[in-house]
Amino acid sequence: MRKLFFLFGLLFFIKACHSSKDFNKQIKNDVRILASDSMEGRKTGTKSEKKAANYIANRFTELKLIPKGTDLYFQNFIFKLNTDPHEEAEFSNIKKEGYAEGRNIVGFIDNKSKQTIVIGAHYDHLGFGGEGSLYRETTLAVHNGADDNASGVALLLNLAARSNELGKANNYLFIAFSGEEMGLLGSNYFTKNTTLNKNTFNYMINMDMVGRLNESNTLAVYGVGTSPLFKQTLSSNNSFFKLVYNDSGIGPSDHTSFYLIDVPVLHFFTGQHTDYHRPSDDADHLNYEGMVQISNYIVSLINDLDDNGKMSFRKTINESEETPRFSVSLGVVPDYLFDGKGMRIDGVSEGKLAQSIGLKKGDIVISLGGSSVSNMMEYMKALSKHKKGDSSSVTIDRSGIKKTFLITFN
Repeated sequence: MRKLFFLFGLLFFIKACHSSKDFNKQIKNDVRILASDSMEGRKTGTKSEKKAANYIANRFTELKLIPKGTDLYFQNFIFKLNTDPHEEAEFSNIKKEGYAEGRNIVGFIDNKSKQTIVIGAHYDHLGFGGEGSLYRETTLAVHNGADDNASGVALLLNLAARSNELGKANNYLFIAFSGEEMGLLGSNYFTKNTTLNKNTFNYMINMDMVGRLNESNTLAVYGVGTSPLFKQTLSSNNSFFKLVYNDSGIGPSDHTSFYLIDVPVLHFFTGQHTDYHRPSDDADHLNYEGMVQISNYIVSLINDLDDNGKMSFRKTINESEETPRFSVSLGVVPDYLFDGKGMRIDGVSEGKLAQSIGLKKGDIVISLGGSSVSNMMEYMKALSKHKKGDSSSVTIDRSGIKKTFLITFN
């Protein structure tokens, strides 16, 4: 009997290993296709974005998802170009000068439940650069957006492929959103024009930039405060990640649109990096094994919550309204996954102030202009006290040694 149990265990282990390898291979293939030069950066409203949309729709067909758009899998929407991401999006029923067309892709798994989990990721990016790009060269270059956000779409497809592993007490609505980079356009439009009764939405899972899991396996989860059960469930199912929680349902990605219609949300994010919004955000920089781990984690979360019925919604503090505005910068990429004291630098921009005074990746800003900096909010508050031309100082902790630099904001 012990031998029999051993054989069953061995077979299960071998099957799990094969599944992990298969998932890794398909995730990598989806990212490489979506983030290839031939997709030309998937800018919203372009032929290249529609090419990417067709690829995702074909994958939905392979996965046998039920079409749930307004035109099979597609939900097209017409929007005004150059929309300020801080203002309400302007949509139209007809295409006219100054407007373009975006396209959400929507697929459904019907488990005959009264409630539905929405799983989403945006597939658009910046095309050849322009507004939103951090690329400073004068020549145009394709911004492939492998991490931002071919990674999220690849996990969306992976979770759809694993639907037989998911609990059956919910239906599942899979959405690849258009127009996120222009101000959450696709998710905004969908929540105002849902193709399924929005009152049935149980909660929403969003994946945006989930391809760069670092060596410490740090995973940020936003929206944790939007339902009472989330934090406990995230913790009890975790034995692998160093989790960084953020309670707010408001953030710079598509989960915000669902939070604003009173749907609990969870947004997964592996952190910013120096390739963000640059042509160098390519497929060969991603941690594919880490992406499989994130997929496994989300499956375990969904299944743990499966018998809890409809999640209670809870409003959270809108941190974006409290964020101070500032007109100067050190020229660094903050480490958004850092949960220690101070603001850790994850990258230094070429030709900017930080580089000129010798700041490095890994330095922790602990004081700016005489103001103590213990977290990201205090760093931004300290910046907001300065304007161009001001002379000031910045103190950093570099491997336990404090260093102070004199600076002039330019």
